[in-house]
Amino acid sequence: MTSVQNPGPLLLLLCLLHGSEETCPSMCLCVSDTVSCSSSGLAKLPQSLPPFSVTLDLSHNHLSWLGAGSFNRMPRLENLRLTHNQIGSLGHGSFNNASSLRHLDLSSNKLHVVEQHYFQGLWRLEELLLYNNKIAQVEASTLSGLSSLKKAYFSLNQITHFPFFSIQDHSHPFLSMLDLSSNRMSRLPWEDVKALPGLVQRGLYLHNNSLICDCSMYSVFWHWDLRDYDSLRDFTDEHTCTIYGNPRASIRFLRHSRFFQNCTLEKAVSMPVTVLLSNVVVLEGERVHLDCQTSLSSTDLTFTWLSPSKGYITQSSINDTLISLFPNGTLEIQAVKVNDSGLYVCTAVDIKQALNATREVNVTVLLPPAEPFNTGYTTLLGCVVTMICILVYLFLTPCRCSCCKQPKPPAIPIATYDPSTLTSVFSPSIRDQHKIQPNRHVAFMEPMLSEEGTEWTPES
Repeated sequence: MTSVQNPGPLLLLLCLLHGSEETCPSMCLCVSDTVSCSSSGLAKLPQSLPPFSVTLDLSHNHLSWLGAGSFNRMPRLENLRLTHNQIGSLGHGSFNNASSLRHLDLSSNKLHVVEQHYFQGLWRLEELLLYNNKIAQVEASTLSGLSSLKKAYFSLNQITHFPFFSIQDHSHPFLSMLDLSSNRMSRLPWEDVKALPGLVQRGLYLHNNSLICDCSMYSVFWHWDLRDYDSLRDFTDEHTCTIYGNPRASIRFLRHSRFFQNCTLEKAVSMPVTVLLSNVVVLEGERVHLDCQTSLSSTDLTFTWLSPSKGYITQSSINDTLISLFPNGTLEIQAVKVNDSGLYVCTAVDIKQALNATREVNVTVLLPPAEPFNTGYTTLLGCVVTMICILVYLFLTPCRCSCCKQPKPPAIPIATYDPSTLTSVFSPSIRDQHKIQPNRHVAFMEPMLSEEGTEWTPES
């Protein structure tokens, strides 16, 4: 029989194991920061869930609703999967303290109305899946506050109206996918649809609805088809409409457009025609003119400039005396500064023809030099200085190489100014002529003369 003399560590280990069992429900599997309670026959949420969870899978159960504060103790929760349950409604504050949610899957449930309070506080939510429910109504403010939303799936429901007007550039700057396919929408507010941000229009899926054929509908889809949107190219045959609302008279309007031959299509607002100018370089304090010449030939144009330092500039919004916008679109800055550097974008709009074009100018403002010189004189001066340096190098630089050394001329003729000795200076004697031989390279072996004219040989 053995006795445990120090039971402290053992009791601590048992307490930790017991605590972890209480934290992770018995019907769930907890691995790292992921908790999976899928296909566990749950009719309600477990009482205790690990507070450190990042991913929680509650799919394929029998949950019928979510109450207030259902995930109140899970502040790190980012991914929540509730697909394939029986959820028919969400209580107020169901996602309190779950503002870190990025992915929420409520597909394949029994939601009938998506109320405006359902997703309050989920400002980090990026992906919302609500397809394959019983949704017939989406309230106007449902998506309000979801400023990080990128993808929203509402397909395979019974939606007849959708609040397109609530989606704008400033409210949903990242929304690139809005799936409303396979619903029951017969008429759409086309003005609101055309006002959607370009990113949303490109990712708007409306196929397999009960749209009634009319010219407004055909005009919108014709423009999208012209721009080769994926939502139309990938589902060409699924875009149908009913003639006069008769379900039996359905046509594939992207394949057969003869029904719309009498429609007067409004002219498409063309994709911006961008002309990127060469870089404009000016000195600080100078006056600069930026023109807005585009491919539009109409004389009735309105112009808007976007500057890097002053934002949007129009004729009605100018409050700076140093900036002028002329009727032809030319932007004048009387005295530019260094912080005015950047990309200037001019947009010309022809309202009557519904056309627009864009021109871009990249402006670089440099500080002026301390002592500006005339460029021509500066270049000429540089050439003169260079020539002088070359001449000095050629004619005044002494030769230091040993092969170039000549014998030291006699010192006596130079010291005395006797005219009779000048000949010995410029015409060497017979003995010297005998010593000077062509192609002689070993200069240091030549005998040297003393001041008396006698030969001197080094001592051994």
